[in-house]
Amino acid sequence: MRRIAIVEDEPAIRANCAEALRRHGYEVATYASRPEALAAFRTRLPDLALVDIGLGDEVDGGFTLTRELRAMSATVPIIFLSARDSDFDIVAGLRLGADDYLTKDASLPHLAARIAALFRRSELLSAPPATEDIVERGPLRLDIKRLTADWQGKRVDLTLTEFWMVNALARHPGHVKDRDALMRDASIVVDDSTITSHIKRIRRKFLALDPAFDRIATVYGMGYRWGE
Repeated sequence: MRRIAIVEDEPAIRANCAEALRRHGYEVATYASRPEALAAFRTRLPDLALVDIGLGDEVDGGFTLTRELRAMSATVPIIFLSARDSDFDIVAGLRLGADDYLTKDASLPHLAARIAALFRRSELLSAPPATEDIVERGPLRLDIKRLTADWQGKRVDLTLTEFWMVNALARHPGHVKDRDALMRDASIVVDDSTITSHIKRIRRKFLALDPAFDRIATVYGMGYRWGE
């Protein structure tokens, strides 16, 4: 049974989300504060974390928790569920490594669908790799089953969303992928600025390993492509 952690300081919202997700067959653990959730994560990582940004007296406690959780695991899916809907907050959350961002006016069925989409991608981790599940493009090696990326033999710690965006680009070098194609391949629904933030974060991760990295090109007005 998949274990979902809900980190939310509003008791009613926390209880409603937990009840809805349990009806979908998930095991749910709830936490009202960042310290409480962090202590639990250090004992056992969840299979997915649903995090509010404002947690009690910590205005940006969810951002801090996401940074801490990402330090423990590069692949645990993280979804922000927040009343804050500014572009700044959405972009900031995704830059910290979240896989998705929903506002609290999203319906519970919509939330469950987004969670299920992330779990479908995570399930690929449990299967052993086969030859056809390995994508190699020069120094890049993608293991589709294990959802791992290596550049020049060094692991690139990509989130699930980032991994699928790299996969979408690298599978067809030289071909331009527009925003809709990247959203479809990464199972996300976001705006242009959010896609841009994901691409910038991906570039930074590759550049940290190789300062000469230049494979992801921006084709202005069209999208992005992986250089050959």
